[in-house]
Amino acid sequence: MHSDQPSTFDFRLFLASGLLLLAVCLAWWLDSRRPDAVMLTPSLSGQPEYCLTCHSDLPEISASHPIKTFGCVSCHGGERLSLEADLAHSTMRGGANPSDLTVVEQSCGGENCHSGAAADERDHIQRVETSIQSTYAGAIANIRFTFGAQPDLTARLGVSGVTDANITTPTGLPALAAFDPTLDENPAIGQFAANCLTCHLNATPRAGKAYTRYTGCASCHSFDSGAWSGTKKPIHNLSTAIPYNQCNTCHNRGNYDLRTMTFVERPDQPTSRLTDYYQPIAEFTRCEYTLDCIDCHTRIEAMGDGDLHSSKKEIQYIQCKTCHGTLTELPRTQTITDPNDLALKLAFINPVMDLKIGDTILITETGEPIWNTRVLPDGTYQMVGKATKTVFSFRAVKGSGCTQTGENQSSAYCHECHAVKR
Repeated sequence: MHSDQPSTFDFRLFLASGLLLLAVCLAWWLDSRRPDAVMLTPSLSGQPEYCLTCHSDLPEISASHPIKTFGCVSCHGGERLSLEADLAHSTMRGGANPSDLTVVEQSCGGENCHSGAAADERDHIQRVETSIQSTYAGAIANIRFTFGAQPDLTARLGVSGVTDANITTPTGLPALAAFDPTLDENPAIGQFAANCLTCHLNATPRAGKAYTRYTGCASCHSFDSGAWSGTKKPIHNLSTAIPYNQCNTCHNRGNYDLRTMTFVERPDQPTSRLTDYYQPIAEFTRCEYTLDCIDCHTRIEAMGDGDLHSSKKEIQYIQCKTCHGTLTELPRTQTITDPNDLALKLAFINPVMDLKIGDTILITETGEPIWNTRVLPDGTYQMVGKATKTVFSFRAVKGSGCTQTGENQSSAYCHECHAVKR
């Protein structure tokens, strides 16, 4: 007896064929949506990588890091041959930020990059890791001294353990141990650790658009102007033209209440730098609110000098007389004669002015070049803003009616005559 109904075997075969066809169609559809593979073989590694298959829309991170030379993997890590996003990103260093100090040596180190010899101006990583901005040693020492956890203000601890590579360190601090607040009995020190360690270079920034920044080197060097208004996130860039807004993602967004060991955020979203942003009780001369922070503070002051310090006072040495001199002395200058002069290298990295051999520039008391300045033929001085390219002209104090003394260089002294009305 024969049945007109298909057998169970025939039905299963039909179902399997349908599923196979569906799988083939799905695979074809997924493959058709996959972008064509884009291979890049950077000259630095000589190894092919396929990151540009998906990331061709990213701008080159900086003129100093051309993609044909560096590629992506040498800095970011990742699986260079994978076309699958999850696999390709699975071994990236620092997530989207290879400059985080926990991975920066693997990402940016090497004698030809940023951990070379100090004499070649390639010791950037070592200088940053020992800097006050990284160790936060001054703040930690002050709090522990205040509450009796240490006998003086000499730094002993940093946010992480770090050693000075210079055996004969002039500061007398060969190393800092890692700060562990649980070892201190006073609860105020624990509150400080919980509420006030948010501004050093490896700290995750506070929530809110006013604090938008990365960690590590990118805290300063990677930013987007839209981030300060909350319209964008930081983007793929590295720059030495750092505006004051970027500095203020850590600085000047509020005050620390030392009675409660909490951070009291400013409630305003500033629109005017002088009237809205800066503290109402503060006084400023014109240069203090029109220049960007990097126009005065040198790279050594900001990034460190390679030695461990107990406070930022030990590393900051720019004074009013650095640019203006005193009643009896003109500011220190240097005429560029060597084509390998550091000033020319720095001006090349941030080309805001056409600095050349034969130009005379200002220098600090330690001989560090203020490379964005120039002495003009008539004896006046010129500075070009590193972030804005604004040209400023100024004169020396010598020969003027100023009554300052060279010994007193505090800002309050200059504010007596030159404070801008607010």
